[in-house]
Amino acid sequence: MSFHFFSRFIKHRSFHRLRRIMRGYRFLKDSESLSRIADINRALTTQPLNIKEKCYSKYIFGEGIGQAALVCRQYLLTRVAGLNLNRALLYALGRPGSSVVYYLPPEWRKSIRNQGFKIAPFRMALLWQAFVGIMLAYGVLKIAKIILNGIKTARDQSTQKLGRYVYFEGLVPGNLPQPCKDGRSHDVISWYMQWSGRISDIEAICHSVIGTVPKAVDGTRVVPVKSAIPPLSGLWPLMRFLAWGIGASTVALVGFFMGRWWHALLLNQAALAAQVRMQNPERLAKDYLFHNSGWIYRPLWTYEAEKRGSRMTFYFYSANCEAFKRPDGYPPLPYGFQAMNWPHYLVWDEYQSDFVRRAVGETANSTVVGCIWFHCSAEDIPEFSGRGVAVFDVTPHRSSRYRILGVDFEVYVPKTCIQFLHDIQQVTKDAGYTMLWKSKRKLKNASLAHPAYLSFAERLSRYENVITIDSDISAYRVIEASKLVISMPFTSTALIARELGKPSCYYDPTGLVQKDDRAAHGIEIIRGPEELTHWLKGIPVEPRISEVIVT
Repeated sequence: MSFHFFSRFIKHRSFHRLRRIMRGYRFLKDSESLSRIADINRALTTQPLNIKEKCYSKYIFGEGIGQAALVCRQYLLTRVAGLNLNRALLYALGRPGSSVVYYLPPEWRKSIRNQGFKIAPFRMALLWQAFVGIMLAYGVLKIAKIILNGIKTARDQSTQKLGRYVYFEGLVPGNLPQPCKDGRSHDVISWYMQWSGRISDIEAICHSVIGTVPKAVDGTRVVPVKSAIPPLSGLWPLMRFLAWGIGASTVALVGFFMGRWWHALLLNQAALAAQVRMQNPERLAKDYLFHNSGWIYRPLWTYEAEKRGSRMTFYFYSANCEAFKRPDGYPPLPYGFQAMNWPHYLVWDEYQSDFVRRAVGETANSTVVGCIWFHCSAEDIPEFSGRGVAVFDVTPHRSSRYRILGVDFEVYVPKTCIQFLHDIQQVTKDAGYTMLWKSKRKLKNASLAHPAYLSFAERLSRYENVITIDSDISAYRVIEASKLVISMPFTSTALIARELGKPSCYYDPTGLVQKDDRAAHGIEIIRGPEELTHWLKGIPVEPRISEVIVT
């Protein structure tokens, strides 16, 4: 009985909180001030923490000491800002006169107040101390875990030998080589192996997708490992790390009670950096590759690895990074990008290279490599006859999710996304094309997708000229099987189509997207069904092929 009562209480509180967040969003929208949330996140991206350089301990930050202030800000942006902060701000706005109650460092509390929000200073300070205390405990546990893993490794004689290897961070099973019938897998590891700038003479490519079967690409092993950083091995490295751990924990604990919260906050990251520092450099990867899902925080340990000869590579698997241009010009850069400081960026084209320079400065080291493969599936495209039009949209979030994103220019909403698909279905049907629709996300059991969109998608799939393509299938395969490509602004598929020599456009059913928006990367922007019909008529029509087209 008590469990059911507690469960009902939690559900009631969650529902009450959600309703209040929704009211806060409606308040911003009705007052035409949706940009307030985005403005705060942008301000925190660039705002210094006002901590003197001498207050950062080299014992904690190691080789990252020269970037300690930025490392601290990056870590805060990933752990404190973003969606959770958005929820707290909207919750406060959901009741007139309410204060923001959320764990923030002192400098950021002032920034929130300067943006016109009322704050609860005592409760926020208390929550912040509790959060830092938890992070301190987590750091101590991380140190203990590294030591225990090192002891376990020393006893385990079956540890695999990797030789010269590279490591991919943050991959999922679909990013690994797939057993496609034609032998071509459009995954990021296969892309890396054909890239001229890759590290040569490697014996293995490693990733953290545990449970997958080891594979091979062009004779190079593709193997899962538990961590980007090899466990410590040998008595001397373990003893050194233990001594460092005791000292670092002491520095962090003393700093916690003195108000120097940054050492306690980053103790867990400092432990990983120390683990790298005490490694034999030959055991580290020759290249560590990070993708743009985690664009803000450059891990503290990467400074140690770079010092020891490893290369740090940041690559964009997507070109859709910029905010939409408004009638009065371009808005500030999206949240987080101006805090980046990766040593090397792989970009798709000069447009994206320009974006990186605008974000981090003219000295940014970027290399144009063309479109980067990322996700693939071995599943085949369904058979179809006639001329195919590949269509790529964006799946709109349900309202409870969308409203905490802090979006201040509403394009990816159900009304627009539904109109996008509806118009294309009608126009392609009239022009005699088959619509090959590949949604961005799996729609079956899609808990975050908007119900109205899901309902329309179900109806759309029943039309005779519409073929739904599994979202896991590589966009490259769909585009190769098509005559032309229509994408929602500003998805990356339009650029892939251009690279493959296919006619490509962005379709905007609303007229909100500016025709000269640089985020289009030079791809034509089509507005409304009439323009789309005219664009289709301008595409050279090849004689119809009677036989079935199969990829």
